[in-house]
Amino acid sequence: MAKYSIIDVETTGTSVKGERITEIAIFNHDGQKITDEFVTLVNPEKKIPYRISQITGITDRMVENAPRFCEIARKVLELTEDSVFVAHNVGFDYGFVKEEFKNLGYRFERDKLCTVRLSRKLLPHHPSYSLGNICRDLGIQIFDRHRAGGDALATVKLFEYLLSIDPNLLKINLKGINSSISAATLHALPEEAGVYYFYDSSQQIIYIGKSKNIHNRVVSHLNSETTRKALEMKHAIADISYEITGSDLIAQLLESEEIKKHKPLYNRQQRRTGFRIGLFTYFDEKGYMRLKIDKLSDGLLPITTYNSVMSARRALFALCDEYHLCQKLCGLYKTKGACFQHGIGQCMGACIGLESTADYNARVEAAITPVKFEHENFFIIDRGRCPDEYSVVEVRHGAYLGFGYFDGNDFDGTADFLHSCIHRFSDTRDARHIILSCLKHHEFERLLVY
Repeated sequence: MAKYSIIDVETTGTSVKGERITEIAIFNHDGQKITDEFVTLVNPEKKIPYRISQITGITDRMVENAPRFCEIARKVLELTEDSVFVAHNVGFDYGFVKEEFKNLGYRFERDKLCTVRLSRKLLPHHPSYSLGNICRDLGIQIFDRHRAGGDALATVKLFEYLLSIDPNLLKINLKGINSSISAATLHALPEEAGVYYFYDSSQQIIYIGKSKNIHNRVVSHLNSETTRKALEMKHAIADISYEITGSDLIAQLLESEEIKKHKPLYNRQQRRTGFRIGLFTYFDEKGYMRLKIDKLSDGLLPITTYNSVMSARRALFALCDEYHLCQKLCGLYKTKGACFQHGIGQCMGACIGLESTADYNARVEAAITPVKFEHENFFIIDRGRCPDEYSVVEVRHGAYLGFGYFDGNDFDGTADFLHSCIHRFSDTRDARHIILSCLKHHEFERLLVY
C-alpha cells in the first residue's frame, strides 16, 4: 500500500539559503486515512523577522525552548522513509526540509507530490490555487491558517479530495512508452542539475536536454502529449542516461556542445555547427568605430560569432536599424557618397562626416554591448557536483575556452590553477549567449577577472 507524508513547514523567510524552519507538521496517510502524525515548533537558531511573526504568529519566545532541527531529524527521517513527500507547493516545503538535512551533512531524497499541480490538473478553471482559496472553493475549513499543523491538515483534506478523483496520483504515465523504461528507472533519476539523453531502440541518441531537476524534466517529457513531435519522441524512447553537472550554467553549456556533436533527431534549435564567421570592430582613419563581418582567424577577437555570412548580415542589418548605424560604415552598403539610409533619415550622416565620431561611436558601443563580454579574460566559478567541488568556466582573450571542476580545498587562488582544470569546448554563438545571460542575471557564485 502506498504511503504518503503530507507536510507543511513554517520558516523564517522564503529562501532556503540562509532561512530556517520554525515549525513542521507531518501527517502520514495510507491513501485512506491518517496513520501517524507529528507536529512541533523548531528552534531556527536565528531571529524570526517581525513580518514573519505577523503572518505565522510564531515568535522568538515561542521557539526558544523548542527542539532544533538536528534534534528532530531522526523522527522526520523515520516518518518519511519509503514515503511520498506531499505538500501544497511542494518545492517550497521539500526544499527547506532538504536544506536542513544538507546542513547536517545528510542527503534527503524522497518522491514528491504537489497538491497545487494536482489541483490545477484535476480541478481546472479555478481563479486561484493557493491553499486558502482552493480550500474555500471546496468547502474545506482551515484551522490555524499559516501554522504548520493547520495548513498540513487542510492539505490532507485536499489530498483526500483529489485522491477520490484520481486514485493513481503517484503513477507516472508510461502508456505508449517502450517497455524498457520502467518506473524504477524514472524514480532513480536525480533531482539535480544536469544533462539527460534519450535513446531509441538501436541506442541512437534522439534527444538531449538539460534541467535544474533532471527527474522532473524527464517525467514531464514522458507525460507530455501536447504536440505531434512530443508524442512521436515519447514513443521512440527506449533508454535514458544523464550527466550531473551541479551548475545550471554548466548544464546549458554541455547541452549545447552535445547537441552540436550528436545532432539528435528531435533537437532543432541548437544543431547548427561551423561557427566560423565573426563580427569585428575597427577604427577608420577618421576615428569612426566600424563593424565588419569576416572569417574567424587566430589573433582576431570577434564581438560575436555566426554560423554563416547570411545570418551575420541579417544580425548586422538588425543592429543598424535598431541603433541607427550607418550601413556604409558597417560594410552593408557600398557607395562613394551617403548611404541610402541617410537619405530616408535613419542614418545620422556618419557616412559623409556629418555626425561626430563621439556620438556615432557611442551608438556602436551600445549596439555591441549586449553581445560582447565586459572583460577579456575571466573565470566564472559556480557550484559543483558535490559539497566541496566547484565548477569553472573560462573566457580568455574574449573567447570561450571551456569548463571543468576543481576541489575547493585544493584551490590556490591563481588563474593558472583554474586554467589547468579547463576542458576545451567549442566557442560558439550559443555558448557565448549562455554565458552572457548568466553574467547578466548573476547566476553564479563568483567572477574572477584576470
